[in-house]
Amino acid sequence: MDAHTLYRRWLFDAWSGDYDVLGEILTPGFTGHWPGMDVHGPDGAAEQIRQSHAYFSDIENTLDIGPLVDGDLVAAHWTFHGSYQGGIPGTTAAPGTRISFVGHDLFRMEDGRFAEYWPVSDGLGMMRSLGAF
Repeated sequence: MDAHTLYRRWLFDAWSGDYDVLGEILTPGFTGHWPGMDVHGPDGAAEQIRQSHAYFSDIENTLDIGPLVDGDLVAAHWTFHGSYQGGIPGTTAAPGTRISFVGHDLFRMEDGRFAEYWPVSDGLGMMRSLGAF
């Protein structure tokens, strides 16, 4: 599977709730470096995505730029769209509020799958959209 296909499966299939795809596109030793924590393996990535689904429904991602591939690195810019379900401390937005925020992904590939991941997202913009300040 080429890097472009891997990335599209990540952004569109895995984030739409097809967690089985993670075993196909991530190495068993995958490490995701989310802000403040690392997650390991396809199961760890699935749990991280499930947590996002606990706060947001109707998740739709758009691929704005990329994926760009340079050797074993893959980068892309995306926009997350979702309907807030409530539960994030400090927010005042009503459940059902539709928000969007942007981010970037950087992956390192190994043996034709993603082995390492660094996401960067506009958490401040997300919290502002949810009425945290």
